[in-house]
Amino acid sequence: MACYVPFQGHCTYRKPTVSFSHNVNLKKTDHRSSSFKPFLSELQQLGFGLDVLKAAVKNTSLKLLDAFVDSAFEFVDCSSDTDQTNTAPADELREAAIVTNIHGGIPTDFPQGVYIRNGPNPTFGGLKSTESIFGKSSPIWVEGEGMLHALYFSKDTNWRWTVIYSNRYVETDTFKLEKLRNKPSFLPAVQGDALAVFSSHLLNMLRFGKPFKNMSNTNVFEHSGRLYSIAENDLPQEIDILTLEALGDWDVNGAWNRPFTSHPKKAPGTGELVTMGIAATKPFVEMGVISADGKRLLHKLDLKLDRCPLCHELGVTKRYNVFLDCPITVDVNRLIHGGQLIKYESEGYARIGIMPRYGEVDSIRWFEVKPNCTFHIINCFEDDDEVVVWGSRALASVIPGPQPGSKQFEWFPAKFKPGKPMEDAISEDQLLFHRPYEWRLNMRTGDVMERFLIEPDHFPMEFPMINDAFVGVKNKYCYTQVCNLDPSSASGMGRFGGLAKLYFGEQNTGVSLGGNQVEGSIKVEYHMFEKNTYCSGAAFVPKEGGVEEDDGWIITFVHHQVTNVSQAYIIDAKNFLNEPVAKITLPCRVPDGFHGAFMPIQLQNRITLD
Repeated sequence: MACYVPFQGHCTYRKPTVSFSHNVNLKKTDHRSSSFKPFLSELQQLGFGLDVLKAAVKNTSLKLLDAFVDSAFEFVDCSSDTDQTNTAPADELREAAIVTNIHGGIPTDFPQGVYIRNGPNPTFGGLKSTESIFGKSSPIWVEGEGMLHALYFSKDTNWRWTVIYSNRYVETDTFKLEKLRNKPSFLPAVQGDALAVFSSHLLNMLRFGKPFKNMSNTNVFEHSGRLYSIAENDLPQEIDILTLEALGDWDVNGAWNRPFTSHPKKAPGTGELVTMGIAATKPFVEMGVISADGKRLLHKLDLKLDRCPLCHELGVTKRYNVFLDCPITVDVNRLIHGGQLIKYESEGYARIGIMPRYGEVDSIRWFEVKPNCTFHIINCFEDDDEVVVWGSRALASVIPGPQPGSKQFEWFPAKFKPGKPMEDAISEDQLLFHRPYEWRLNMRTGDVMERFLIEPDHFPMEFPMINDAFVGVKNKYCYTQVCNLDPSSASGMGRFGGLAKLYFGEQNTGVSLGGNQVEGSIKVEYHMFEKNTYCSGAAFVPKEGGVEEDDGWIITFVHHQVTNVSQAYIIDAKNFLNEPVAKITLPCRVPDGFHGAFMPIQLQNRITLD
C-alpha cells in the first residue's frame, strides 16, 4: 500500500489582507575611463567565451548524469500501514482559512501570536525508494519536505478573537529544484543496500552539489524577532511569519557555512544563540555562539571528535554549553565497507561534554555516562558544583527505524515486543522508548550520578518542552508528549495519545501505573486524549503577565484517526487534568509532524479581513 492517501477537503476561505513593504538596494554604476574600454571589451569577450565553453561542458555532463540516473534508477512509492498513521501529505492551501468552529473559548489573557509547527510533507505523493543496478535505497521515516502549519491568534479592541489557519511548503533550494523538474530527482541515500546508498550519495553530489535534500522539516525557532525553519542537515531558512514564505538560507552573514542544529538555545542572561553543526566528514562537530541581534558569529569551535554522533540537541546553562556524544553515529567509512550509514551501537561509549560559553577544545570537561540514545534535552542548569542535565533517554534508537513498508516488529529489541504488559519491561535493556532521565555532573570531583526520574513502567515520553524563560536555569516543570505503545509499534514511529506534566520539585506520593513505588521518582500528571486521537508539535504558551513558571497553556495539533478531523487543543498548564479550554476544529487535515513553537506577535493591525 502506498504512503499517499488522497485527502479531499471542502473548505471555505477568506483571504487575510497582509500589508508589507519592500526595501530595494540599488548598486551604483562603476564608470571607467574611456581609454580602457577597448581592452576591457576584449577581455570580456574572451572571458565570455570561456564561460560559455565551461557552461556547455557542465551542462553536457549533467545531462549525461541525468540520463544515467533515469535509466538506472526507478523511483517507487514507499508503502506503510496508513490505517495506523497520519503521514499522508496534505495539500498546500496557499490561501489562509478563517477558523470559526471553536468548542470552548480562547482565554482573554492568551497572547496574540502564531502557533506554528513543522513536519514532513513529501512531495510527489509520498516518500520514494529507488531500485537500481546497485540495489535498493530508501529514505527513513523522518524525511520528506517540510511544511509549516500555522494558527494566527488576533483579538480586536473588543477582545474578540480571530483565528486563521495557513500552511505552506518550506521552499528550500532543493525543493525549488525538484519543483522545476516536476519529478523526484534526489536519490534516497540513508538506508538500504550499501552500494546503492553510496552510489546515491555520489550521484547526488555530482548532480546537485549536496548528498541530501534540505528538508527543513524538523523545528522552528525564533531569534532576534525573526522566525527560522530547520532540519539539521542544512542551514536554517528564514520564514516570513505572515506569509510563511521562505526567504533563503541564514548563514549569519556568511560566517556559518555548515549544517545547523534543529535545537539551538538562547543563553540565559545574554540572549546569544548557541548552536552546533554535525557533518559526516571532519570536522565532525563544531559549536558556535551567535550575537543576540543575529548579525555576528562571536565564537566557533571544532570539538575535535573522532566520530560523527547524530546529536540532535545541545544544552546551555548560565556559564556552559552542554554536548551529548552518544553512540548513534553517521559513518561513511562504515557504509563503504558494507555497513549502515546511521547506526546505534549499544555497546559503544557515551559521554557528556561541558565547556565554558567561549571555551576552546582543552576547556571541555568530558564525563563518561552509560551508553544511551538521547535526542532531546529537557533542560540544563548549575547546582553548586554540579551541572544537571535532564533529558529524554532510551537504550535503542528509532532512527533509522524500520525499513519502509515493514509491518513487522523486527526493529524492536528482541526483549521488548508490542503487547507485553509494561510491568514486564522494566529492566534497562528493555527500555526502547524514551523516558525522563537525570545526569548530575560534578565539575569539581568529576563524579557522575544518573537516574530515571520516573518509574520505568510509566508511559514513555518524548518531545519535552518547558517555559522558555527558564532555559539554562533551574525549573520546576516540564511537559512531554506521551507515547502510545501499540500504535507506535504497528506504524514504526511514535504516536502520542496524550500529554504529561512533570513536577521536578515534588516526589511521587502515589503508586505508578504498574503498582510500584520507586524512591525519588517525581510527580507526574497525565492528560490523555480520546481513543485513537494523537498529537504532535506541542508547545508551551506563557500567559501575558504570568508570575509563576506554569502560568500558561499547552497548545498542540491533534488528529482524530477515526473521523480524519484535525483540531488544535489549548490546555491550561496549571489545571492540567481538566478538559482543554478550547478545541479548535481546523478546516483541513494536519499530518503528524515534529516540533512546534508559539511566537508572540501583535497581529491586530497586520492581518485584517476583507
